[in-house]
Amino acid sequence: MMTIDLRSDTVTRPTPEMLNAMMKAEVGDDVYKEDPSANALEAQVADMFGMEEALFFPTGSMANQAAIKLHTQPGEQLICDQWAHVYNYEGGGVSFNSGVSCKLVTGKRGMITANQVAAHINPPDFYHSPLTSLVCLENTTNKGGGACYDFEEFKRIRNVCDTHGLGLHLDGARLMNALVATHDDPKEYGKVFDTLTLCLSKGLGTPLGTVLAGKREFMRNAIRVRKILGGGMRQIGYMAAAGSYALAHHVDRLEEDHRRAKELAAQLEALMYVSEVEPTETNIVIFYLKDTIPAAHFMAYLDSEGIRISDMGQGKLRLVTHLDYSEAMHKKVLLSLQQYETKKPSS
Repeated sequence: MMTIDLRSDTVTRPTPEMLNAMMKAEVGDDVYKEDPSANALEAQVADMFGMEEALFFPTGSMANQAAIKLHTQPGEQLICDQWAHVYNYEGGGVSFNSGVSCKLVTGKRGMITANQVAAHINPPDFYHSPLTSLVCLENTTNKGGGACYDFEEFKRIRNVCDTHGLGLHLDGARLMNALVATHDDPKEYGKVFDTLTLCLSKGLGTPLGTVLAGKREFMRNAIRVRKILGGGMRQIGYMAAAGSYALAHHVDRLEEDHRRAKELAAQLEALMYVSEVEPTETNIVIFYLKDTIPAAHFMAYLDSEGIRISDMGQGKLRLVTHLDYSEAMHKKVLLSLQQYETKKPSS
């Protein structure tokens, strides 16, 4: 039986064409900034988003942590949604690496508004509370089910940050999914954000890699911070070439992932054993079972069908479509979901 892995879009493997591009990459020592493939990818991403500089990182978490370090001083505070990746899924790195705390905002599907940002800024002259210095946003939102920000809200948040002298960072773990869904101009991001990350290893399908791009005033110490975090690398051009290939060949196909995710959501909405399906904009589907259906039993059924999904706790189940999820697999999943009531294992 084939295994259909819908736990995350991080489970993809390089395509033969991507592997070929990697093996043909021209490489050098990146510690000396002499890897031509890495330099080319960094320049490409900086230009794509209207930024002045960019730097390759092995992971998105490291790139986010570096950005936070570049924006803040120990004892300060950043503002983010309560579901933000930088708070929930980066091992407490905000406090460990930067000595910074997080002020959590109860947003909607992982997204916060300019009014909420303004309301959560600590008074700068009240020295009993941490100095607010940074706002971190995420697009698309992970725990928010792949939701996409309205770009006008980004602009409003930028205005709040300018008024209060705050930095603005974007966690772009699935930024290309957002751009494909919204058709926003990526160069506009450089006008709004001080720094942003572009992850290459999720929907774009590379083995690893994230690029941090930003304004020169913030990026001038980025390579030093990367080194402090353990990110001194040598011939990384093989990985950078995978990123360049993905940006050339794997962006438009994200529409297929979005279509399949919406079809899965529609199927789930029609099933009697599902109590709720959150709005599905991109490649993440979050849904909830009715109280009479134990999640463990449902997961066991899917496992017997060769299908793997994520249980995010508190009743939240997640499906993520991706590069390695074929149309044949899609039809199998749709059928298995439909047949659960008749084929489910006994309690």
